[in-house]
Amino acid sequence: MRIGIDIDNCISNFNDTLLKEYLKHDKELRNTGIINENPEYLRKGMFDWTEEEEESFYHANIENFAKNLKPLKDSSYYIKKLKSDGHEIYIITGRNNGEYTNPQELTEKWLNKYDIIYDKIILTNAYDKHAKTVVCLENNIDLMIDDSIKISLDLISYGIKVYTMNTRYNQKEQTLDKVSEWKEIYERISKLNKKEENQKVNVILDTDIYNECDDQFALSYLLKSQDKFNIEAITVAPYHHDNNLSIEEGTEKSYHEIIKICNWLKFDWTDKVFKGSTDYIINGYQEENDAVNKIIEIANKNDKTYILAIGAITNVALALKKEPKLIDKMEVVWLGGHSFLKKDNKEFNFRQDIQAVRTVFESKVKLTIIPCKNVASNLRMSIYEIEHFLKGKSELCDYLCQRFHKDGVHGNQERRVIWDISVIAYMINKKWFETEEVSCPNINDDTSYERTENNHKITVVNDLNVDKIYTDLFEKLGV
Repeated sequence: MRIGIDIDNCISNFNDTLLKEYLKHDKELRNTGIINENPEYLRKGMFDWTEEEEESFYHANIENFAKNLKPLKDSSYYIKKLKSDGHEIYIITGRNNGEYTNPQELTEKWLNKYDIIYDKIILTNAYDKHAKTVVCLENNIDLMIDDSIKISLDLISYGIKVYTMNTRYNQKEQTLDKVSEWKEIYERISKLNKKEENQKVNVILDTDIYNECDDQFALSYLLKSQDKFNIEAITVAPYHHDNNLSIEEGTEKSYHEIIKICNWLKFDWTDKVFKGSTDYIINGYQEENDAVNKIIEIANKNDKTYILAIGAITNVALALKKEPKLIDKMEVVWLGGHSFLKKDNKEFNFRQDIQAVRTVFESKVKLTIIPCKNVASNLRMSIYEIEHFLKGKSELCDYLCQRFHKDGVHGNQERRVIWDISVIAYMINKKWFETEEVSCPNINDDTSYERTENNHKITVVNDLNVDKIYTDLFEKLGV
């Protein structure tokens, strides 16, 4: 698990120190003491100081206060235990707010002084409630520990789990999941980790599997990872090449290809495999089909269902058009288009049904895009490596080697990209991927992206760890 931790009031005794210093200064100022025991915050009405008096005292002394903070009880000990348990520790602090001369240096020295270990420090602006959310999304933070009501609520609204450290200033907000000490935090994370390890994710694979060889690898990878996934359905996505094979014929071949691989891997495909759209929305296709109906049925019955889409996204778009409320029940991970560095998205999955892409993008469903060129294209592999790891291991492995060498579309090739495994790998371990949150782009008629600033957010993958992905793939397929 990747854990984000705020410093002030989460690792340090910031509020206690501040209150002690304010009481000391109050005696020097007017000696009226605390006039409000339950203010919104210490700096907002606890004392009878004017706003100018409070601002002047705070800004003149905050840097010195920060240097002299003490760590909360057992914080160093339990953060070390979390690290030794295999978690990654990200210190995410709001000290980049103009109040410190050199916040990075100050923070590093304080952490080192009290033996607080970490993998990375990230500084944000504490006065921007969304800043930590952006950082957590960009760094795939699984859990954030913070003390701010506003920041905690913003993190939660974007699906990030939060433990909010109890302080006297956040008692009014009863909806937060609060913690009081580091022993409690450690014990809860340990239980949470065990629970998540045993909890499978509900998935539907939407695939044009007979199109070329990478889909066969992706389905095999998924079926070999059932410790991670509850495979609810495998749906057939449409595809068409200029080879006199109609979409209906391709659908039929894909359907039987899925069953063949399921049988090899002894996966019970009864009521699991469904034929989908036989044309594209951009051509006016709006018909009922088994795949779309099954996507809706499964999404409605689960709290969350992940759609792993590795072909044209027509089935997913039709499901969202038919049941718009599914945006709260689904998350889509799609291999399609290219990175923002490319001038267009004339890529097979994208260009087949641009209107379907628009429908999914505009639906506001939670969406992660894995671009092809500049990202998934890094998953290039040779037949020599494939045969080294897979040949002779099983009938399925030999078949995958054959399909890799000659996929039926591009002729014999000694090197090719196995694009579609990226989506499965992303769901297995997001730490193998670098992502960023962006404003959802508009899609022009020529397939290019039009960047925006104020649309809803989507996640875009910018890089992936090829070695980690192929190591996992070969280990699973080779047994």
